[in-house]
Amino acid sequence: MNGEPGRSYARIYKGLQRKSTHRAVEAAVQRSGGRVVFSSGPSRGPLFLGIESPDGRPIAVCAYAFTATHQQIRNRPADEHRFQIRYGDVNSDAWKAESHPVGFDPLGSDIALVLGIHEEAELLIAADPIAYNPLPMGISVFFKDAEVEAAQRLGWYVWERDNIAGVRRPDTRTELGLETLVAFRPEMLLKYIQFERTAQGLGLDQPMRCRAAQEAGAGEGSDELHALERQFGLTAQEILDIIDERPRLGIAVKGGVAERHLEKVLREDPSIARIKLGEVDGPPDFIVDLHDRSCEVTIECKNASPQPYSDGTFKVETQKTRASKGDPKSRLYDPGQFDVVAACMYGPLKEWAFRYKRSALLTRDTRFEDRTAAIQRIDGSWAPSLQQALDA
Repeated sequence: MNGEPGRSYARIYKGLQRKSTHRAVEAAVQRSGGRVVFSSGPSRGPLFLGIESPDGRPIAVCAYAFTATHQQIRNRPADEHRFQIRYGDVNSDAWKAESHPVGFDPLGSDIALVLGIHEEAELLIAADPIAYNPLPMGISVFFKDAEVEAAQRLGWYVWERDNIAGVRRPDTRTELGLETLVAFRPEMLLKYIQFERTAQGLGLDQPMRCRAAQEAGAGEGSDELHALERQFGLTAQEILDIIDERPRLGIAVKGGVAERHLEKVLREDPSIARIKLGEVDGPPDFIVDLHDRSCEVTIECKNASPQPYSDGTFKVETQKTRASKGDPKSRLYDPGQFDVVAACMYGPLKEWAFRYKRSALLTRDTRFEDRTAAIQRIDGSWAPSLQQALDA
């Protein structure tokens, strides 16, 4: 059933026989350094756990745990493993048609998990609880020997699988038709819970979820408090809530997020020798040296609007947040303030891609010809890479 906005209460399934599966989750808590202080037991689903982390912090988990196996199924590939989303009589169409919501806590205190427990392989396979809400009773989640072997070898393995429509579900479960799965050894469970807390709190789509899971597995995620959590005396979730509740803060953070993604793109660009962040409150955001150029190139990052023009052309705002008192011209950029503008395309495309254009080629303002117009069309003259923009 649904309660206040943003929350769905976990439906309780009684009379289950999940002794082995639920005990495996409890054992994973202990193997990952935690202590189980409460368990709802083997005869009810989902499994509710009260956990004490290694540093004494309480963690509450609502785990939908299903048995994963590697059994040969007629007309299915021999290297296939699976777990089935199953509570109650999954052969009953009436039962499948009932509401089976995943229980989410909008305050982030309880973390919802959807897990396949593969005891034979000593792995847990995790699906995105948001994508699997409501629970699609009776469906199976398939994966291969290759993913199992990679997870056993590495301890943490992330991959994407196709998420296709079917007879019962006319649309794909996720926007891009792909979903992210994470397989990990039991001693990684608390790390996964920390990742899931962040992923659910930010509402990550599948591409961002995949990248974040890969970074968490590579050690870039951490169970330690962030410096800002210590400084502000607030949890990460509370800080995110403050940003979400205050539109101006949200706008500022979106600019910082786009800049961080642009920095990653630039650092992976083989044509760039060195990158330096802008040091003043204003343009440019980045100063780069290229291998084939003797002078520095300055770059300003801007977020493209999620709302295109009526003809479908994307647009980006290229002006300052505010003007000097009595001088409307001061809000507009002088083309000489930076060499290239990089438009972050996450807003319209939902992907962290960028389009680039030299500032000297930007459309000029109709009132002040020495300044760039406040809004620019992102048409075919914008390049998909910095090098191509500079060569234009």
